[in-house]
Amino acid sequence: MLLVKKNRLVQSFVGISLTLSVLTSGTMVFGPQAALAAVSDSTSTAVYSAASTSEANGVVSTARSYIGKVRYNFGVRDAKRLILDCSSFTQLVFAKNGITIPWSSTEQAKLGTAVKKKANLRAGDLVFFSTSRPGRIDHVGIYVGNGKFVSNTASSSVVMLDMNAGYWKNRFITGRRL
Repeated sequence: MLLVKKNRLVQSFVGISLTLSVLTSGTMVFGPQAALAAVSDSTSTAVYSAASTSEANGVVSTARSYIGKVRYNFGVRDAKRLILDCSSFTQLVFAKNGITIPWSSTEQAKLGTAVKKKANLRAGDLVFFSTSRPGRIDHVGIYVGNGKFVSNTASSSVVMLDMNAGYWKNRFITGRRL
């Protein structure tokens, strides 16, 4: 009986040690998302949220720093002269925070985890809209919280907009959490 309890204790200790080892070494080598894939959901949720909150704040801060400083031009990615379209703007903002994402709103919409409801969005999420054909993703911005997002638009360049009012109210398709 004592041997069985001792074996269970040793197995528990080894399991905890292995989890911590994978989590810490994986974070250094592969980044937090890859390391967290190796541990259980209940363990990883708290750690991932802490890491992503810091990244999300950086993304939001960077996006806001470009308000009024970027010129919109469809299909252009000239980061040096700050002439960008909506997806090259989001690409630039994420790159400034060490996160590589592709160009084009439709390609960016394939990344991360889907956030289907506006109410579930978090700061730093990519938000996708239809500005031409209903249901077709053709615009992207960065959610900053409280129903607002920062985006590079043809009409206003980089601005903060309310996704729950006016032009944008019924154009939201989905969000993506990276």
